[in-house]
Amino acid sequence: LIKNGRVIDPANKIDKVTNVFIENGKIKSIGPKAPKAGKTIDAKGLIVTPGLIDMHVHLREPGKEDEETIASGTAAAINGGFTSVACMPNTDPAIDNEASAEFVYLQAKRAGKANVFPIGAVTKGRKGEELSEMGQLFRGGAVGFSDDGEPIKSAEVMRRALEYSRMFDKPIIDHCEDMDLIRDGVMSEGSVSVTLGLVGMPPVSEEIMVYRDIALAKLTDGKLHIAHISTKRAVELVRQAKKGGIKVTAEVTPHHLTLTDDYVKTSDFNTNYKVNPPLRTKSDIEALKSGLKDGTIDAIASDHAPHSEEEKDVEYNVAPFGIIGMETLLPVVLTELVHKKVITINQLVSALTVNPARILGIAKGTLSIGADADVTLIDLNKEWVIDPAKFKSKSRNCPFAGWKVKGRAISVIVNGQILV
Repeated sequence: LIKNGRVIDPANKIDKVTNVFIENGKIKSIGPKAPKAGKTIDAKGLIVTPGLIDMHVHLREPGKEDEETIASGTAAAINGGFTSVACMPNTDPAIDNEASAEFVYLQAKRAGKANVFPIGAVTKGRKGEELSEMGQLFRGGAVGFSDDGEPIKSAEVMRRALEYSRMFDKPIIDHCEDMDLIRDGVMSEGSVSVTLGLVGMPPVSEEIMVYRDIALAKLTDGKLHIAHISTKRAVELVRQAKKGGIKVTAEVTPHHLTLTDDYVKTSDFNTNYKVNPPLRTKSDIEALKSGLKDGTIDAIASDHAPHSEEEKDVEYNVAPFGIIGMETLLPVVLTELVHKKVITINQLVSALTVNPARILGIAKGTLSIGADADVTLIDLNKEWVIDPAKFKSKSRNCPFAGWKVKGRAISVIVNGQILV
């Protein structure tokens, strides 16, 4: 029994102080009654939400288990308040067949922490040339398709992927980037990149691909999801597409909502600010916030991308892109968005529960009666300092080290089991 908490469940339009009763791993009841329970949690002063979902993470297994494993990644997820994650297929080998998708489920079950839903590769080996066996991937448990880390360069391949994915009612998740425009770029193109003498990645490289993908989604009536959207113009393209009835959704990361390209300069080329898409400008951040507020952007995702210290501790232009984020997502967005009244707590919970569940078509993100008992308890007023040394992730490439934040998940329940 979880009693006296402020229960926020956007899927059922619930926002009230009440009790949640869990039995045999399922939600049994929500209401003022307090049935006798073997375990009682007094959640007075806390927010009780459906288990949070991070729909875009990289768990590195198989292939780079020194950076992360499904076991360590799901431990990090739980520590950050997430009960479910969707992992991208840029592993080695790629998740591009039924057995590899089933492997993810098996390893997650062995770890016994967060639920893991694999995203299958759109193309074989993520080479962008030949469609993967999407039907077999779906049968193996894939909840979406993406070549993330690489854009789907061929418009013809993207078109066919959108057409085939309609059979399974799953989204094509694209990393929108025109590779001919970015070439050897390492940060956003602009005054800062010129000042630092670093090769820039123009915002238009993202916007061209967003426009192309939206046009193809309209043509095919397929489901398109824009990963880690980062520019003002890209947000406007998605906004207009939604108004036109096109099946497009989008996600944004905490770092694109809070960090600008100036951090590359002020941090003295700290490679923990090297991400792809790159950190943009203040005007882009304001557009992303507006997109979240008006529903243009559906979800917030970490794009958790672990790298070893040896990989990141090199010159900026040769370091790999990517940062970890599952253990900092919630406190950063609570501090910078909710407490600063950019969005409401209800909007945040929607972006981390019902919306990603709807996009991926998974039976999570709700406290409906009979639903899996995945629950996150959040203390909005918990003040603490982010220290990557205390993370559960194997990697430490975090740009938010030392930040003073307000808000944290303090209890996590997965399938009725209290894990934190």
